[in-house]
Amino acid sequence: MTDHLPVLDLSLADDPATAAQFREQLREATHDYGFFYLVGHGIDPSLTGDIISVAREFFALPEADKLEIENVTSPHYRGYTRVGGERTQGKVDWREQIDIGPERAAVPSGPAVPDYWALQGPNLWPTALPRVREVVETWNASLSGVATRLLAEWAESLEQPRDVFDATFGDTPATLTKVVRYPGRVEGGTTQGVGWHNDPGVLTLLYVEPGKAGLQVERHGEPLDAPPIEGAFIVNIGEMLEWATDGYLKATNHRVLAPEPGTDRISVPYFHNPALDATFPKLTLPEELAAQAPGVTLDESNPILGVYGENLLKSRVRAHPDVTEVHHPHLSPPQQRTA
Repeated sequence: MTDHLPVLDLSLADDPATAAQFREQLREATHDYGFFYLVGHGIDPSLTGDIISVAREFFALPEADKLEIENVTSPHYRGYTRVGGERTQGKVDWREQIDIGPERAAVPSGPAVPDYWALQGPNLWPTALPRVREVVETWNASLSGVATRLLAEWAESLEQPRDVFDATFGDTPATLTKVVRYPGRVEGGTTQGVGWHNDPGVLTLLYVEPGKAGLQVERHGEPLDAPPIEGAFIVNIGEMLEWATDGYLKATNHRVLAPEPGTDRISVPYFHNPALDATFPKLTLPEELAAQAPGVTLDESNPILGVYGENLLKSRVRAHPDVTEVHHPHLSPPQQRTA
């Protein structure tokens, strides 16, 4: 039997006659798969076209223009990562990317300041292509609205108040957008675009260049292909929703294969995450759902931590050892933390 990710239509939630049906589909998809395709989201196709085109413009710049904003110059893990500059499970990822978070002032370090506040600070923007900032900031604002709506629908599907997650985001959510290019693999080189991993945040909205496959989702211990569907976002939950539901909703392992030689792939994930200092809520689920919650995944090498900043920091330290060594040597090698 052929398996594939479910397709959900957010516009169903706008109609009282179909809203309950959408919420049931949403809950079941993320309990069973942890991933789904989202259509009916209301994002203007011109914006998805803009994000792909500006990504291609940036990655076509001369190397010196890209390295002007190289992430090793940022203590906040922002900016451009060259091909091979990020790691997953200790192995090199075959991609280049820009990491862009909320534009905020850095938090001065000090004995009483948790290490995760190093993740807040200004972005690095390319002077050779100012349009990157304009398009990405519009993108972030638009996708934040979709993600907020989804969280409210999830809450209601779990028989919680629609605003149960709102307080953890407040006025300072630690959202993150990655603008990514996967170059074609080279002969004898790695096939790992990104290795197997879970996302450390709440939920991810992924837009992939049309016609460019490569994402695989773990399903019953095997990789399930998740090629893009035109106009759809691929949505997955992160470790914070697994934490909140005691494992009823599952942060599912996924990876990206490097493209065929001579091709490439643009991918733009938006990570909807709470404030760095927020402790994500533990929900009391209805008895029927609680009976199906297996508990939070226990992995000594990657514990899920309730304070979001702690959960994110362990991920960033592992993924970017060069940035850590330059700016935060006390965190290198990565230290295990407990909540």
